[in-house]
Amino acid sequence: MSWFAIEVAPDEARRDAVAAWLVAQTGQAIEERADGTVVSFALSVSDADRLTDALQAEFGLAATRRELPEEDWTTKWREGLGPRSVGRVTLVPTWVPYQGKDGETVITMDPETAFGSGEHGSTRAALTLLDRWVKEGDTVIDLGTGSGILAIAAALLGAEKVIGVELDAEAIPVASANADRNHVGEMIEFLEADAGTVTALLGPADIVVSNILRLVNVSLLPAIHRATRRGGTAIFSGMEKSEATDFRAPLLAAGFEILAEVTDDGWWAVAAERT
Repeated sequence: MSWFAIEVAPDEARRDAVAAWLVAQTGQAIEERADGTVVSFALSVSDADRLTDALQAEFGLAATRRELPEEDWTTKWREGLGPRSVGRVTLVPTWVPYQGKDGETVITMDPETAFGSGEHGSTRAALTLLDRWVKEGDTVIDLGTGSGILAIAAALLGAEKVIGVELDAEAIPVASANADRNHVGEMIEFLEADAGTVTALLGPADIVVSNILRLVNVSLLPAIHRATRRGGTAIFSGMEKSEATDFRAPLLAAGFEILAEVTDDGWWAVAAERT
């Protein structure tokens, strides 16, 4: 199967709007290059042409498409992955033999095509903050759960109830299989749903984690505020370090007080108390 990269160079004022529109249109993450180019991806020539035509119609922007070399990404991403420790948690791919130490929290993962192997800085940053704040008996909501890695970590670190919300239907069985593999399947409920629609209905939670994109996180702030109990903690990730300044102001305006910030490989995450 061939993939196609769709590259477009909006001016700075419209870059965030174009990026958010592409995510909404494709359901795929986008790449933002240092020169301002925004890159999205499509699975076919027809999808790529549809996106380029729509970018012209919606924003008046000319986009180019580029066919990517065929790779079996279902196995390619496994190359070079090994155990990785984040706080009290050690993330171990299913195909790597590993003997855990006494008291070590080991999560065995196979993300397959879902996001979340522990190799991405945004996941590790969110996990670092989750490790600091989750307590025995907590209720945790994980938005954009992907492979289920953060939901599983919450359950293993003491949460009593965990809900993982994911828009991608293909990720739900992957997350469920990973939860069962780590013996916490009965503690976690995975929902195929739009976080913007269901989040406010799922609380009150002691912790809400949202590892998505900055613009999506901003749009979810009111719902996350309602879903988080007073004094509870919201953790936001999926943002580059350069986006921190743009996120702090709406975060504070939404009724949160910043507790801690973490940067991992250029990705920024923040924990905030719901006031």
